[in-house]
Amino acid sequence: MQSQSTVSPQVISLWFDEAEEARHAGRLDTAQALLDRIIVHDSAHAAALYSRGLVALASRQLPLAQRWMERAIEVQPQPPFFDMLCLIQVKLRAFASLVQTARAGLAHEPDSVALHYFLGVALQLQGQADEAAVVYRKLIELKPDYAQAHANLGVVAKDLGSLGEAERHLRQAMALDSSNRGAHASLSQILLAAGRYEEAWPYFEDRWANFVNADGQPASQPPQLPLPHWKGESTDVAGGARLLVLPEQGHGDSLQFVRYLPMALERFAKVGYICPPSLRRLYEESLCSRWPRLVMLDDAMPDLKEWDWQCSLMSLPMAFGTRLDNIPAATYLHADPQRAAAWGARLGALPQQALARVGVVWAGGHSGMAEDRARSLTAAQLVPLFSSSPVRWVSLQKADDLSKRPSTATKPYLIDWMDEVADFADTAAIVENLDLVISVDTSVAHLAAAMGKPVWLLNRFAGCWRWLRDRDDSPWYPGVRLFTQSQRGNWAEVIERVAAELSQRYGPEKMYRSFMR
Repeated sequence: MQSQSTVSPQVISLWFDEAEEARHAGRLDTAQALLDRIIVHDSAHAAALYSRGLVALASRQLPLAQRWMERAIEVQPQPPFFDMLCLIQVKLRAFASLVQTARAGLAHEPDSVALHYFLGVALQLQGQADEAAVVYRKLIELKPDYAQAHANLGVVAKDLGSLGEAERHLRQAMALDSSNRGAHASLSQILLAAGRYEEAWPYFEDRWANFVNADGQPASQPPQLPLPHWKGESTDVAGGARLLVLPEQGHGDSLQFVRYLPMALERFAKVGYICPPSLRRLYEESLCSRWPRLVMLDDAMPDLKEWDWQCSLMSLPMAFGTRLDNIPAATYLHADPQRAAAWGARLGALPQQALARVGVVWAGGHSGMAEDRARSLTAAQLVPLFSSSPVRWVSLQKADDLSKRPSTATKPYLIDWMDEVADFADTAAIVENLDLVISVDTSVAHLAAAMGKPVWLLNRFAGCWRWLRDRDDSPWYPGVRLFTQSQRGNWAEVIERVAAELSQRYGPEKMYRSFMR
């Protein structure tokens, strides 16, 4: 409602000009004071409300900036106001609100390139790939040379299962903007999923372009160290050349690619890996005990004078010229025998010892990310599997939020000792006593598979590149069997297939554990 004011419009206009001059000069306190004065006298001054939101944004007061932009839109729904509110909601990661804002803005300006882009990003980050694809295609109609729209549509097409369309759009993005390293990184995943490893690995070196840090901000550069990057060159092993291997990404990535560390000892006199604490004991017992020239380092930057070369862990496949036909797929991790025996004794004290022991993981980490929502189930979704299969179910689930803990309905079926598990060495000791592990695409699947255990992977539709496409086995792990969604989001049919296979393998007439036969 218009405020009562004895101040003339000319004076208010003068104040506004002064406020804008102060804002552009970075004198935010002065700008804020002038704008607040205007709003007191004219609460419907849309430009002042908008500028007040810009001041709050420049001051990193994001919720306040959002409220000012919303007030400006209420007074006067101008397209730039919607654009800026969308930007603020991106920074707030308020993607549901962002969808509403972008759609409201498009009602006023149907051909807005910016609002189509914001809407596509919001839908994509919420896992609504079908709707995002429609928006990005419309955006490309409006602006055919929009490189980032092609790049984003490429990623969405991949999520919808179309590697061919994904590759076309990503290559178009690269043709339009050769500096778009994010498109390179996304293309690497398309090529890897297609098994085109030799072509993919060089693009994979740009993988950091699509990473975000703990604050949700882009982390587009690998660690910058004053050491030469090792890319597979010949080295002076006899002269004592030393390689520092840097960690990256998640625990599953580390568990999959540490297989290359012993191989690096063929090229270097010493190899050091900056090891995440939760993996260190497992790696020291599995790897360092066998290869003493391999050392695990604290999870901090070491003295670089002790090293001659560097290589990020996931760059090792390229350094070794990895193809589908030469992946080093032998078992390389194991549990400590005494620790495994202790957990085995606890399992052995349970009733019904004839039952097969099956470990289960139903959810990954990093809650809130679209990828995690796509790959994870709730414990309750597994009740049909638990109730129909005559096996001993052993939880291997670590939960990063309460929603991933066993539900009331699942607790009667599960042995759950995971609150006593300190690290992956403990998890490995439990896994050593199991006959089978059933897991979504998360770190425990890699752990069990690297130990040589049979693993049935519950794989989302158009899943991670490392599991390739259109196959139910893995060249990375001989013991892995893939159960992939035939439709996006449909876990029920996956669980039905797994239940049928379990019944075939451990039905009433076959319920005795394999080692007891």
